[in-house]
Amino acid sequence: MAAYEYSALDAKGRQTKGLIEGDTPRHARQLLRERGLAPLDLREVAENRKSGGSVFSRGGSLSSTELSLFTRQLATLVRSGLPLDESLTAVSEQSESKRVKRIALGVRAGVVEGNSLAHSLDQFPGAFPPLFRATVEAGEQSGQLDYILERLADYVERRQVMQQKIMLAAFYPVILSLVAITVVVLLLTYVVPQVVDVFTSIDAELPALTAGLIAVSDFLRDYGVYLLLALVTAAIVFARMMRNEGFKRQVHRLMLRLPLIGRLVRGANTGRFTRTLGILFGSGVPILDAMRIGTQVVTNVPMRDAIEAAAAKVREGAALSRSLAASKLFPPITVHLIASGESSGKLDDMLDRAAENQEREVETLVAAMMGVFEPMLILVMGGVVLLIVLAILLPIFDLNTLVQ
Repeated sequence: MAAYEYSALDAKGRQTKGLIEGDTPRHARQLLRERGLAPLDLREVAENRKSGGSVFSRGGSLSSTELSLFTRQLATLVRSGLPLDESLTAVSEQSESKRVKRIALGVRAGVVEGNSLAHSLDQFPGAFPPLFRATVEAGEQSGQLDYILERLADYVERRQVMQQKIMLAAFYPVILSLVAITVVVLLLTYVVPQVVDVFTSIDAELPALTAGLIAVSDFLRDYGVYLLLALVTAAIVFARMMRNEGFKRQVHRLMLRLPLIGRLVRGANTGRFTRTLGILFGSGVPILDAMRIGTQVVTNVPMRDAIEAAAAKVREGAALSRSLAASKLFPPITVHLIASGESSGKLDDMLDRAAENQEREVETLVAAMMGVFEPMLILVMGGVVLLIVLAILLPIFDLNTLVQ
């Protein structure tokens, strides 16, 4: 039984959309008519991607929260012994998101037709990343799908929590920065001109600070729009240049050399890679395949190149730890933990420990950076406002001299 996305008219002539299951398109239309609906359009969910009317091109991919909830619900239901098709039906009925309903029923349709869960997930690459699909396939082959789904649910939830912590840590500084810039711009373009007009009419030399403030104010009023357009244009050009692999590699290499940014980028990418590698290898995926899939969660190009070079050495028989250490891009503690796992035969456990260590370090580093940035921004903002006030007050103090 396949899942279909339909558009139909009800008895009052209003158009409605939704999902329905049927053996064939004709059967699905008949079910709609039995509900008192006149079918206008009917598409099989699993075929949308092939026909060009993809649900993913209309925003059908799952967010981190939706994927986390989908994985946890499916893992719980399968763990309790419920058949896979019924579990997917329950997930679709439980969800309030139309995207999740559509995708869950599409996956269920593939399972009911006799396909494996991994093959059914492959129909929706925008919703389920390669790590997800490869791990599910390994779980089905090993007969431990319920256990693998539990590990996947833990992994997805852990990543979601990490993203939320970083976003929350950055939210206040970003808002504070925007407010500070807005206040300074308003002071320079609106308040300052009205206050200093009285001084410009006086034929006398103004203090250097006041003259500089007036010059900056005039520049922003006359060329502020052009400056904003230039900044937007520069951002667009930079974004387009980042599509070039060579330029992107140079930028990412520079980021790795920066004192704090480099440590943060290195730790975040190492944590994602070791976590992914640990889940895949622990699920029975061959180490080379796990490394190939693991590169897709690494966003830094030089680190991705280093992993690909390490995979080539592992293919030739070299140890994973020595292969990763050759690039000197991965933290030493991660390399030592991997080496310990190789010697003890518990590589998946050591990879998980390495991931936890890097995740904690990233959290600590982000918290420390935000803790320093916030008071520094307040001090800078206070200093700018102080300069503006002084530039306005200095001529007032010398007003008698200026008039004479």
